[in-house]
Amino acid sequence: MSAVSRLGHGDRILIADGNYPLVSKTAGAEKIWVSLSPGLPTVTDVLDALLGVINVEEATVMSPSEGPDPEVFAEFSSMLPDLQLKRLDRYGFYDECVKPSLRLAIATGEKRTFANLLITVGCA
Repeated sequence: MSAVSRLGHGDRILIADGNYPLVSKTAGAEKIWVSLSPGLPTVTDVLDALLGVINVEEATVMSPSEGPDPEVFAEFSSMLPDLQLKRLDRYGFYDECVKPSLRLAIATGEKRTFANLLITVGCA
């Protein structure tokens, strides 16, 4: 919560699944590892905790290049009902996560693939 309290409007938070290359694809962002065990906590567990303390103005997902949407996207949409998920391919997502606006990167124990979520902090 200390790291979250230092964020402001327009700053970004990455909530990453257990497969995300956090060190190499988050540049200078503060990094926090909350993975307790495989599968815990999930990205949606962390999102739920964050939604209690911040407003989200934009949400971006890493979209697979083919096939159906991952099931977790429906969970994200349900948790962020006023937002349309912005979709980027893997490399476009990585490019967004190395920009200076990414201020916090949280590694989870999430096992579902493509369960990475990049959120932009809105106004209080």
